[in-house]
Amino acid sequence: VVAAAPFVDTEGMLISDGVMRPAMIRGVLPAQERTVSDVAGKVTEGSFGQLLPGTFNIVVGHVLAKSLKLNVGDRFSIALAQPEAGKEAGNQAGNQAGNQAGIPRVRPFTLVGVFNSGHYEYDSALAFVHLDDAMEIANIGGPSGLRLRIADMHAAPRVAAELMASMPGELIMRDWSKQNVLWFAAVRSQKKMLFIILALIVAVASFNLVATLVMSVTDKQADIAILRTLGASPASIMKIFMVQGVLVGLMGTACGIGLGVLVALNVDVIVPFIERVLQVKFLSQDIYLLSAVPSDLQAPDVIMVAVFGLVLALVATLYPSWAASRVKPAEALRYE
Repeated sequence: VVAAAPFVDTEGMLISDGVMRPAMIRGVLPAQERTVSDVAGKVTEGSFGQLLPGTFNIVVGHVLAKSLKLNVGDRFSIALAQPEAGKEAGNQAGNQAGNQAGIPRVRPFTLVGVFNSGHYEYDSALAFVHLDDAMEIANIGGPSGLRLRIADMHAAPRVAAELMASMPGELIMRDWSKQNVLWFAAVRSQKKMLFIILALIVAVASFNLVATLVMSVTDKQADIAILRTLGASPASIMKIFMVQGVLVGLMGTACGIGLGVLVALNVDVIVPFIERVLQVKFLSQDIYLLSAVPSDLQAPDVIMVAVFGLVLALVATLYPSWAASRVKPAEALRYE
């Protein structure tokens, strides 16, 4: 664990000029929140550091701010459900609290910042306030949770399981993979399907190599026959055309891998450029929940693609090379 920060989560209805939007209101300590998340660096307007105790300042997502037509410095209201009380004070007190629970409490807030995380679910339904203000509006005496940041993010599921096994009490452990399990499952399945689709495209492209070698064998039948009469074995003839096909496949794979790596490393520049030129939006937040997908070049993926391309090139050379080794010198030289 490299950092930890407390938080409070509560739900409310943001109200501005008669427009209402539901939101998750998260109380944080700004200084500590910077150590466990990057939300402070995603603030595009205002400042995350203005979340001071007792000021009832708030930072919201840009989609939420746009839907409410809010700008930094505007004041608006948040309606919060009455906390349940009086359960242990008798039936009468409990009934009174139950009646009051239907009347929401309204608290004014001041917008001091707007963030853009690139994730529609957060940008449209998440707001940050100071931890003390969140505890006051939620009517609780302390933080409702603790967020941890660990050195290796991929170890988060294992760490969560170890904490669950080692800590007593009714605690809920959630890691980042569980919070967006459907989205990550969709990305994983799409990645597999895209690999299959692109593999089929590469397989179809390998037929060009087969056709090229078949034409080469047909064109070089007389040369093959002369080599055979000079003592070349069928195996050596087959090796000649296999080497030719593998060299073509190696050059093609090298060019493709080089171009692919170049695009992957600059996709954050290429995609916005194409969107500006064609006036299109490849990833609409309303549909895909994300406005952009970062490119993370993984060496195992590159190696797998390269090996797959070379294997297909080798397989594509087998039939033409075998056909070349079956050329009969007498028949090939009959009309020469």
